[in-house]
Amino acid sequence: MIVKMLVLVRVLRLTASAKKPRWFLKNLTTVTILLGLAGCISISSTPPPQTDSSQAPEASPQTSASPVASSPSLPESTANRELLEESWLIYRDKFIQEDGRVIDFEASDRSTSEGQAYAMLRAVILDDPTTFALTLDWAEKNLKRIGAKGEPIDQLWAWKWGKNQAGKWGPIDKNFASDADIDAVTALILASRRWNRPEYLELARTKLNDLWKFSTIAEPKGKRYLLPGPVEAFVPSPSTLYLNPSYLAPYAFRLFAQVDPNHDWLSLVDSSYEVLEKSSQVSTVGLPSDWIALDTKTGKFQPIPSSSQLQSVYSFDAYRVWWRVAWDAALFQSPEAERYLRTATKHLQTQLRSSSRIPARINLQGKPTVNYEATSQYAMLYPALQLIDPDMAGQLLEQKLLPRYNQGIWDDESAYYIQNLAGLGLLPPTAIPSQLLQP
Repeated sequence: MIVKMLVLVRVLRLTASAKKPRWFLKNLTTVTILLGLAGCISISSTPPPQTDSSQAPEASPQTSASPVASSPSLPESTANRELLEESWLIYRDKFIQEDGRVIDFEASDRSTSEGQAYAMLRAVILDDPTTFALTLDWAEKNLKRIGAKGEPIDQLWAWKWGKNQAGKWGPIDKNFASDADIDAVTALILASRRWNRPEYLELARTKLNDLWKFSTIAEPKGKRYLLPGPVEAFVPSPSTLYLNPSYLAPYAFRLFAQVDPNHDWLSLVDSSYEVLEKSSQVSTVGLPSDWIALDTKTGKFQPIPSSSQLQSVYSFDAYRVWWRVAWDAALFQSPEAERYLRTATKHLQTQLRSSSRIPARINLQGKPTVNYEATSQYAMLYPALQLIDPDMAGQLLEQKLLPRYNQGIWDDESAYYIQNLAGLGLLPPTAIPSQLLQP
């Protein structure tokens, strides 16, 4: 019965989309990119844009391939199972080309390493090997970082692919974003175990070598930190690091330690919690920031200078901290994770109790700078509250999340970012088979 319902919904969606060209859905106001050289998020600090059908962009490259799609599958005991399977089917149909390219319709039809990695991570959890293989293949073929003479720089992915000023499609920013590579490697490890694919594990190890080499840095006393991207972009001076707390994924570092004994990935677990705990203290209400600066000489965290395009504010980047830390608590029973969640979410819990809403953007002084809410924030906060306050999590789901869901789509049918954050935030960690977490 469930399968029939999902098929029916998909047919209805396909029928509806056939009534108007696909490009109609792509023409939304291009939003401000929060991240500079290494960022992947296409969410602005303005209210959600409205569809304008009068200025349809030129169609992006399409493929004529027609792969046989896998059927998503979650354990029957999974909370919100039908919703999660349905939303993945619709996302796969609307946002992933037949060749595996994930399209961000809100940002000039670009593709990002983040988008490919999110698709891989969701595909392996939903047991969809076909989509996993397609999205991985497209990224490996199109996002490789190539030097001036055509030689490969490393095995990391260029973060942004799209149409350049000359009208040609290809990588338009060859810097990498470490969060995307972390998510991709995590997905590769899980996929190698789930589907008995040793070549996925081999690729994961190759990428881990470059991730360690190019995206981690040791301060003078030897403590190692994860950088958001290349050294030249995020080390503005010998004693300053620019860090992004939402890139820190302790659960992933624990997995990496299982398969890559050549590098001390567990040291990144320790430094991650140091960054999370101490940088949140820069906010008077204890919230994480999108970006933060670390003085390696003094060990002090401070806001990024206002002259930078990176901002120290609780906003669309920082939301992901809740999901990543919650996964470490749930998957690896991390006491540091639960302690951090109980402390850092206090202000947000107070907001929910007092006014039943949380502004989408909050400055370091704890003051909202916008009046609107963000479904993506609630989706990322949900797994954290599930661990520390299940009753509040249930209210959040019923009042803030489910009302924003309609026939497989969260908020808006072209909103790539919220589809992923909702899909990941509502996926219970228990949906990941325990054997996939073992060496």
